[in-house]
Amino acid sequence: MATYDALHALKTALQSRIIGQEQLIESLLIGLLADGHLLVEGAPGLAKTSAIKALSDGLQCSFKRIQFTPDLMPADVTGSDIYRVEEHRFEFQPGPIFANLVLADEINRAPAKVQSALLEAMSERQVSANGQTYPLPAPFLVMATQNPVEHEGTYALPEAQLDRFLMKVSLDYPSLENEFRILHLARQEQAHELPAYANIDLDTLMAARAEVDQIHVSAAVETYIVHLINATRHAGAYQADLEGLILYGASPRATIALDRCARALAWLSGSDFVTPDHIQQVASRVIAHRLVLSLQAQAKGFDGNALVHQLLAAVPVG
Repeated sequence: MATYDALHALKTALQSRIIGQEQLIESLLIGLLADGHLLVEGAPGLAKTSAIKALSDGLQCSFKRIQFTPDLMPADVTGSDIYRVEEHRFEFQPGPIFANLVLADEINRAPAKVQSALLEAMSERQVSANGQTYPLPAPFLVMATQNPVEHEGTYALPEAQLDRFLMKVSLDYPSLENEFRILHLARQEQAHELPAYANIDLDTLMAARAEVDQIHVSAAVETYIVHLINATRHAGAYQADLEGLILYGASPRATIALDRCARALAWLSGSDFVTPDHIQQVASRVIAHRLVLSLQAQAKGFDGNALVHQLLAAVPVG
């Protein structure tokens, strides 16, 4: 229970620092526990940077921020060899990707070769330079952000690269009540009146991951997961009016991601097993960004989230 209490205390601390973004906080913790990366989309000023910085403050780990720009080079992210004149040799200088928590801010502003370098590091958990391989630290979580408003000078992430993100979280503006709370919190920060919270060491986090791996998933829930992913590929077989709305469904990577996220959420909820409700709570975040919609679906006003909700209603539980 010590690991659960520590992570629950971290979640409570994050909720006191990041107001009105409960789904983002939950997703960050799920990403930590499920060993996956997050793509966060939201307008400027919605606490994307503050959230992962607050998370790093609550963990005994390293944190780096990479501001993506059109003139960024892959070596600016991964690192490069530096020649040491006095020693007559090259030495690898690690880039900002060598951290436990990495904020890839406005990832869609970088050209494709930089995006590919980052996403390769995310997938392989290592960086290659001049024939040498350098492992990235563990745990390793990347939270990439993109702005849905500005599209000039941006490079959209291809579908194959979007599939590498465990979850995608879309942020909205806070409610009036939460905006008042944010105002008061900002005044506390300015006056340095925020209470400190204890750091969690990485051994505790790795122990929590081991407990997540032991969460039970019944055969019936496994069947539900597999049918839900299959419905993204053959939607018409589950609901006739969904035929032709999805060009390309989710890959087996989504099946694995849905299982891992559901187990992490079950653990965070204090449960020893996964229920269909856990699946449904994370389904949209795990599946929606992996779907390629048809022109017919777009003409009808559907987006990925709306189609996932339709599939959740169409696929029987159990």
